[in-house]
Amino acid sequence: MKLLKHGISALLASALLLPMLASADDWEHGKKLAFDTTTTGVEIDQDVAVLPVLVRLHSGNFNFSEAKPDGSDLRFFAADNKTPLAYHIEKFDAANELAVVWVKLPKLKAKAKSDSLMVRWGNKGAKAADESKSVYDESQVLVLNFSEEGGVKDATGNANHAKEATGVAVAAGPIGGAMGFNGSARVVVPASASLALKPSTGWTMTAWVKPDSLDKASLLSLGGLSVDVAAGVPTVRFGGAAAAASGKLQAGIWQHLAVVYAGGKAQFFVDGNALGEAALNMSDATGDVVLGNGLRGELDAVTLANVPRSAAYIKAFASSQVADSLMLGFDSGEGGEAEVAYFAILIGAVTIDGWVVIALLGVMLILSIWVMYSKTVMLSRYEKSNAAFLTYYKEHAVRMLQPGSAEAAALKDMAAVKNSPLLEAFESGMQEIAVRFKMQDDKGQVHGLSSSAVDSIRATLDALMLRVNQRLNSGIVLLTIAISGGPFLGLLGTVVGVMITFAAIAAAGDVNVNAIAPGIAAALVATVAGLAVAIPALFAYNWFAIKIKNISSDLAVFADEFLTRSAELHND
Repeated sequence: MKLLKHGISALLASALLLPMLASADDWEHGKKLAFDTTTTGVEIDQDVAVLPVLVRLHSGNFNFSEAKPDGSDLRFFAADNKTPLAYHIEKFDAANELAVVWVKLPKLKAKAKSDSLMVRWGNKGAKAADESKSVYDESQVLVLNFSEEGGVKDATGNANHAKEATGVAVAAGPIGGAMGFNGSARVVVPASASLALKPSTGWTMTAWVKPDSLDKASLLSLGGLSVDVAAGVPTVRFGGAAAAASGKLQAGIWQHLAVVYAGGKAQFFVDGNALGEAALNMSDATGDVVLGNGLRGELDAVTLANVPRSAAYIKAFASSQVADSLMLGFDSGEGGEAEVAYFAILIGAVTIDGWVVIALLGVMLILSIWVMYSKTVMLSRYEKSNAAFLTYYKEHAVRMLQPGSAEAAALKDMAAVKNSPLLEAFESGMQEIAVRFKMQDDKGQVHGLSSSAVDSIRATLDALMLRVNQRLNSGIVLLTIAISGGPFLGLLGTVVGVMITFAAIAAAGDVNVNAIAPGIAAALVATVAGLAVAIPALFAYNWFAIKIKNISSDLAVFADEFLTRSAELHND
């Protein structure tokens, strides 16, 4: 009968794994998840068999855009990249890029770095293959994760679902969802044969606990058996007997508590570390399982097994569930061959508001580049033309100041000087002189420039210089806007992005640096974009200011020289 039972169990296990029995090559993407049970990670001094490990996926280690929105193409394989591993997705939130998955690890070697598994994704034809009851061994009789919809459900194959749950659902648990208790709330799981605990075989209870106060409360009770917290001290009671830990829990923080009963003793562990043991005589415990009687605080990931788990199992089990655990970590790529795509992570984590700000900054950048290009071309032409004009003017100044001279007329055919503001001033001044000489010819007077005529020509040249300065400074205001507005607009995008990131983390209930970092880094992209717009604009603005000042000064000096020479040559 025993052989028949094991044969049927093997067939059922194989049937559960059939949806996963496909080649790892069918998945486009993959990463290696390595385990470190040495002193550089989390030291485990004994091998652990059949360990449910928690794998946290986030934008820092997993590209959600490459996977299906519901995570149905997610698969886990052993280190050989061929043997499928049973797994259960407790949470897969593609929108907030967070996922929590339980994976059945056949064996974890002690004091080694050789164990690993492969995470695969990216198969459009794949169907959901996760099955919670296949993750746990037969000794695990109850697992309550408080993340399922439609009530508190047992994740094992025993179907020990809660018949009563008056606690409040809490989104921000240590793993996923949690349950909050107010002193009168409780969770009740009806009695079943699988829940019966016997002192001869021992038992193990684990839970994440966050007590708001350290008043006496029952975390779990089963018949005459109760696991309590009294004045912060974890205590196991049966009848009138009690066994207490040698230390206390802390109020207001999440702690992993484990109680192991074997050989007439109760052992206590907090966060995987031993917290003492004490003798306790008990008999068989049967009846409803009640959680949270009198508790003011929160519970998550409550488990019950009908065997005593080893200290190594407890430490490995608790350590795998800690955010940023040192016991397990992803290699940079599949098999460690690829580098982390930091830029892709940043771009993928930018929120919609961030893209709006970046788009506005992109428009500012394009306008700034156009201004910088057009001004550079303009100022370069002006400088070259001014230099060519001054060279020619110094050689023919006296003859050029005579209206109608051949030297002045020759300027019209000289391409090198056609863009010169100095030529504009010269032509404007000569036109004024020619008008006055014509008036004098009509009156039969000798050519000459009176002081009032010189003042009038000066006014004409001043007006010309003003128009030239306006032309030189046109569009510069766009650079000033980019310089002052770019960083502030980028800062706005960053602040809004940070706000959204923290709101999403709070709603998702997974607070750890790997979940927060990508969102914060992506929010800072807006500030980087703002500075990328402002810094080139700042350098260009200062460079243009010097060039424009030099051209304006050359124009002012030429105007004074032109008036002085003209008045001297044509003194009436």
